[in-house]
Formats: sequence, C-alpha cells, structure tokens
Amino acid sequence: MTADAFLLYGTPAVEAEPVRLRAGALTAEFVNGNLRTIRYGGVEVLRAIAYIVRDRDWGTYEPALTDLTVDQGADNFSVSYSASCVGPEGNRLDFRATIEASADGQLVFDVSALPENDFETNRCGFCILHPIAGLAGSPVTVEHTDGSLVETTLPFWIDPWQPFKDLRAITHEVRPGFTAECRMEGDAFEMEDQRNWSDASYKTYVRPLALPWPYVLPAGETLRQTISLRISGAVKAPAAAAAAESVRVELGEAGPPLPDIGVIIYPDEIDAALENLPMLSALGPQQLMFHYDPTSGHGLDALQSYARLAAAYPAETTLECVVACTGDVDPELSDVAGIVRQAGLKLSAIAVSPSVDRQSTPPGSAWPQCPPLEDVYAAARRAFPDIRLGGGMFSYFTELNRKRVPADLLDFVTHCTCPVVHAADDLSVMQSLEALPFITGSVRAIFGPKHYRIGPSTIAMRQNPYGGATKANPHRQRIAMADRDPRHAGMFAAAWTIGYAARVAPAGLEMLTLSSFTGPFGVLAASGEPVGEGEPRPIFEAIKGLCELAGFRHLAARTSDETRVLTLAGRSPAGQTVMWLANLTASEVTVDISGFERRHLVMPPYAITRIG
Repeated sequence: MTADAFLLYGTPAVEAEPVRLRAGALTAEFVNGNLRTIRYGGVEVLRAIAYIVRDRDWGTYEPALTDLTVDQGADNFSVSYSASCVGPEGNRLDFRATIEASADGQLVFDVSALPENDFETNRCGFCILHPIAGLAGSPVTVEHTDGSLVETTLPFWIDPWQPFKDLRAITHEVRPGFTAECRMEGDAFEMEDQRNWSDASYKTYVRPLALPWPYVLPAGETLRQTISLRISGAVKAPAAAAAAESVRVELGEAGPPLPDIGVIIYPDEIDAALENLPMLSALGPQQLMFHYDPTSGHGLDALQSYARLAAAYPAETTLECVVACTGDVDPELSDVAGIVRQAGLKLSAIAVSPSVDRQSTPPGSAWPQCPPLEDVYAAARRAFPDIRLGGGMFSYFTELNRKRVPADLLDFVTHCTCPVVHAADDLSVMQSLEALPFITGSVRAIFGPKHYRIGPSTIAMRQNPYGGATKANPHRQRIAMADRDPRHAGMFAAAWTIGYAARVAPAGLEMLTLSSFTGPFGVLAASGEPVGEGEPRPIFEAIKGLCELAGFRHLAARTSDETRVLTLAGRSPAGQTVMWLANLTASEVTVDISGFERRHLVMPPYAITRIG
C-alpha cells in the first residue's frame, strides 16, 4: 500500500502478484484460484480457465482459498486448494480444486463442488476464455456432446448469439505447426462471443443459457467438472520477455475526422456543474448529453436545470430520453416535447430508447412487451421534427446486436460499453480495449455509414442490464458490475480513456462520451481521492486532450506492442500533428518516437503523454 498505488488506482489496494507457473514450454499465471495467460512457447493459447460461481444477479462470488499448495517441479507444476462460497442467506457451497501440468503440453483443471445446503446460483462451473487477437475468424474443430465433429470458424464480426452449443471440445491452431485442444467434461458447455460486452475473448461456459436460471444445486450432491488442455506439435523455445524492449510508434495515412467529445449530465449534478463552469470551459466538450428518465421521476425541474446549464455553457446538446412505452407513444413523446419547450431547453438532438430495452434479453428468454421501434421512432420524429433523432441502446452493444434497430429511420445510432460486466481485475479491464475495433466494425457491418455515437462508456457500470441492480462498492474495491470504481479517480482511467479513443478512432464516430463532468463518473474529484475535492482527476487531462483533437483528421497509428502502449494521432486543418500515448501497464515503458522532437520517451505506469 503506497501513495503511488493510490494515485494509479484511486485506492491504496493493489492486486496480488500472480503466481507464475511453468511446465516446459507451457506457462500460466495462477490468480485467486484460477489460471490466466496460458502460453505455450510464449504464445497465448488460452486467456483463462476459471471456476466461477455467480449469484442471482450475475455477480461473482470471491471465495477465500484454504489449504493452498503450489508445487513447481523442474518440468511440471501442480496446484491444489479448497474454497467455499456463502450465499446471502447463509447457504454454503464448498469445492476442492486440483491443477496438474506437464512439459508435454498437458494441463488438467479439476473441481468437485459439494453444497452444504441447497445453493442458488445463475452459474457454477468452468469458464474458458479463448483470446481474440489472431484467432477471430480462424478455423476451429468443434466436438459436440454426441461425439460429432464439425470443421468451422470462430466468428470474425461479433455473433449476437452463441456460435457453438453442446460442446465437448474445441481445437484451434495456435500457430502453424501446433494445435490446442480444450476438452470439457462434467456438464453441458456452450460458447458466447464475449466481445459483445467488450471482453477480449470468446467464452465457453457451463450450463446453456436456455435452461432456467437461477437454479439450485441440491444439498449433498457432488458436482464435478474437468477441463483438459492438450497442446500438440512442434514449438520453438519460449520467446524472450519483451518487457525490456522499446515500443515503436508508426504513423500512417489520414482517415476520418476525430469525434466530438461529450459529457453525460444527470439531474442531481447540475448545481455542481454550474459551480464549476470555469473548469467545464477548460475541459472543452463539444457536446452536453442530458440524461432524462421519466420512469425515475425526472420531469420539468430536471429539464429546467439542463436549460440553465445549456445557457451557461453553449454547446451542442442531446437529450438521452428513456421512453416508458407502456401505452400510446405519441402522447408520451408529445408530453416530453411540451415540457422541453416549457423548460426553455434548446436541443440539437434527442436519442430515444424504450425503458425495457435497458434490460438484456438472454438467449432462450421471452422478449418483453414493447411497441415496434418503428412506431417509437416515428412518434419521436413527430414530437421533435426540427432536431436530429438517434436511437439504439442506452445499455451495451450486446443489446444493440441482439435487437437491431431500424436505422433508416434515424439520424444516428448509439450504444454504450462497460469493461466490468464479467471481470474487474486490472488486466481484464485494459484487455477490453482489444474488443472495441470488433464492436465498431460489427456496427459498421450492420448499419453501414450511418452516423454513429458511443457512450457514455465508463469503467464503472451506470446500470445493470443483467440483474436487479448494479453492485454497491462502498469500500472502493475492484468489483464486477459495480456502480463505482476507484480506478476512475486514478491514472489507470486516464490511460484507459486514451486507449479507448485510440481503438475506436478508425470507425469515424460522430460523438464519443467517456465521462460525466461531476459525480462518480466525472472528471472532478470527490473527497478521499488522490487529488483534492473539486480538483481535476487524472482523467480530466485525457478528456481535455480528446476535446482538443475533435475535428482533426485521424492518423492511422500503431505501436509495436499494443498490449502495452496505444497511440491516438490527429492532424489539424492547419497541418499540425498531435499524438497521445497511453501506457496500459503497471510497469515503466520506453517508447521509440522517432520522427518527433524526442527519440525515446520513458513512460511511468499508466501515464498518458501528448506529443506535438
């Protein structure tokens, strides 16, 4: 626990160092009872093998390990431990895990679980994550539970549903000359395209979603599952560690304009925003997005507050309007238009979405009652004939991919993302940036050149489409589906923000929103944070930099190791080139920036740097 950690993560708590394991050319990291970053010959084979227990809101239990034993041999390793999960009513699930690996490329992860009482869960069992880099669209061999083999491919663009069901094994070519078979026993498995949620993986998980959930594990009945990884073929010696190498930056051709930057404003944040107008002007967003939800009691007062802020900070304005859709949508949206006029709020655009569409409809579930989106958009167009109309999902790309809106009736489509739907560790959150080009590419494949907006997208979850509520986080921990995330107050969020903008820049977005102005998702600090209350959080510098780049032509920019450093570059109408670099890691990185004013730049952990 150090002051440096507080500045980096917004909390003095740091993640435990993983236990690094090796069996010949096979390596893995052991973290909190699970394996991640499983490599063979230095090449990532699987992103993770994890035994996961979910609650009824899809929250993840974090069981404490006991009787942990780790044996590292000359050419093998073994791990064993016990653990237990305790439900909200005291129901208990105990399990025993063993992991064995050998130098011939064999790894077996076995778990036996025994409920002490009837134990309610949405999922209990293994999740296997295949990486997406280099694998998207590649051939695989799928073995089904009936023994049949199918030669197929992993989806390139994001599949809204499960690409593979009734799985027993999946085999892929890691590199020319060697393959990896992952075999799953003990229950029925299926795969989902986790890029829907901005996870950088394909996830194979236990128990089909079409089956009822939550479900009960009966007391006293043992549940055993086994995952076996078998790697075959020739492999070179493990690649040398690249951490000491400089990361090189290369700039390419000019592309689309970089987007306007928005900030999301909520009704209870107006007073704080008005009190900090000089800071808002210094930030310089091109767009103010006003959240308006009549189902939560928002009405004339909220819109009048927005009108005061819009008058004080002239900018483009968009109303993010939740529509109840419980009756005739024409009078509902006409009423909204009436009170917008009564409030004196001048809008540039309105985005509308039915309230029920903020909740996910998983595979096998019945779609909730909702008027046709054609009727909703037509009513919105009649109520607001003189401003731009947007639609899509105020939740995540997942929901937009599964319920594809009639975009020909809209001026723009929109959705959000959140990196802590499934996992909240530092590595997983940063790896989520890898999925963003697949999300934007999928949107373009579906909707073509339609104007496209993303956000608000933040590390913390503003609403939970997959359960009753987001998870409270009063102790500022790293928690999946949390309504607050301490890293938003640290350097971590600044690096994630620049990395996010870099990953989506080639898509030619019209608008990108990655923060609010004040509040838990804002750029100004609250009490108890690394900087003083009301002072700029580190993310302020990142958002300000993006605001200054709005309208520049995007310059294609790559680094030699995009797992460590991402870069965003733009060229102004006057020909000035500006580049932002983000160190995505907790380690110092040296960056080769030949062609700029310095040849080498040493970047501290999670640092962001402007060049030009």
